[in-house]
Amino acid sequence: MAGNINGSFKGKVAFVTGAGSGIGRATALAFAREGASVVVADVSERGNQETAQMIEQLGGRALAVRCDVTRTEDVKAALDKAVEGLGRLDFAFNNAGSEQAIAATADLSEQEWDRILDINLRGVFLCIKYEIPLMLRNGGGVIVNTSSGAGVKGFKGQAAYAAAKHGVIGLTKSAALDYALQNIRINAVCPGIIETSMMDRFTGGTREGRERVIAQEPVGRMGKPDEIASAVIWLCSDPAAFVIGHALVLDGGQTV
Repeated sequence: MAGNINGSFKGKVAFVTGAGSGIGRATALAFAREGASVVVADVSERGNQETAQMIEQLGGRALAVRCDVTRTEDVKAALDKAVEGLGRLDFAFNNAGSEQAIAATADLSEQEWDRILDINLRGVFLCIKYEIPLMLRNGGGVIVNTSSGAGVKGFKGQAAYAAAKHGVIGLTKSAALDYALQNIRINAVCPGIIETSMMDRFTGGTREGRERVIAQEPVGRMGKPDEIASAVIWLCSDPAAFVIGHALVLDGGQTV
């Protein structure tokens, strides 16, 4: 996967949701290494502050903002703070999400359905909706949304999660067409089983649970957050300028 070329993210500003841990944290750090100033947004203020401190330890510039992506006022306020504090918005990684407890479709509560769709799909929509006008002020930008391997195939016991993640891909493709001529590129990444705290919760943190999910990966291991971060950086870079509305699957062969 090609990286950014010649530190061209210097002077740019990236906004990352779900930045307090996992893929979001790894990507926020990757943006900082490429020279971007980074706005880190999460409902976990502690994790968010830790990510900001890690960026500053790298010599980067970070702004931590609390943001619940299901709340319109939170999303708008976080993006307003980003522009007020750092002057512009060039990149956005709409990554905040939550796992679904395993349940057959008819056993899935309406409350859990609403919760998963609110966080994993509506949250992405709200971020896109309020990021785009800010990017247009500067003549364009790049948005990357987090879908999943569950965005390209079904998984038993994951009706709400798969529906939301399939929805992210449809949203990504349609929004990409809406703004391609205005120099805003919108794409998605579809991670497989990645070594994160969310995956720990999903597996129950047990050896048996981990072995069960690793058995689904033809490569024989979980992916690393940095591997997803590298893909996001590439999608935001100039070498990816012709990539529009694409859902990039990074799953160790799980959905082949």
